[in-house]
Amino acid sequence: MSHIKTGFAFMASVCMFLLFNNTLIAQQFKIINEESSLSVLGTSSIHDWEISAENKSGVLVLKNGETNELERLDIEIATEGLKSGKSSMDKNTYKALKTKNHKKIVFNLSEVQQTIPLGNGKYKVKVQGDLSIAGVKKTISQDLELGIVGSTAKLSGENKIKMTDFNIDPPTALLGTITTGDDITIKFDITLNK
Repeated sequence: MSHIKTGFAFMASVCMFLLFNNTLIAQQFKIINEESSLSVLGTSSIHDWEISAENKSGVLVLKNGETNELERLDIEIATEGLKSGKSSMDKNTYKALKTKNHKKIVFNLSEVQQTIPLGNGKYKVKVQGDLSIAGVKKTISQDLELGIVGSTAKLSGENKIKMTDFNIDPPTALLGTITTGDDITIKFDITLNK
């Protein structure tokens, strides 16, 4: 009988620990596509341009809810979900990104280099990760701003890259009379929920 009572007390203790110490357990958040934005900005010989990602998905995992230290970050962008509002520009973009064979742009976290708490659930985070575009994978450094409020996480930042680093020929138009600059800026403001 005492064994049953001891076993019951142990199980009750485990349940209480899990209920009241869930901050010590890994927390997983998923991207809410409709509440997130990701844009690519660039230049051309006639005007600056911008293209937005309509289809975004991914996961952010924190080691625990107490330190909010990043453990995993995976982001995927559907390449043919990139839209500029101009069909001719979109076609040139898809051709440059080789979208027939490479349906997604992918970022995978590989290392957290620094986490600086700013207070009120906000952090500055420096990470390294693998960015895959048009079949080419490169390791990049990325500065992030991370905010955690209850069951919602917000992630924002920007990064400058060169298209040619990913073996992408900057798109041209009108028989090469309009040329696109090699440098682009990726800006993102992502909302995730548990």
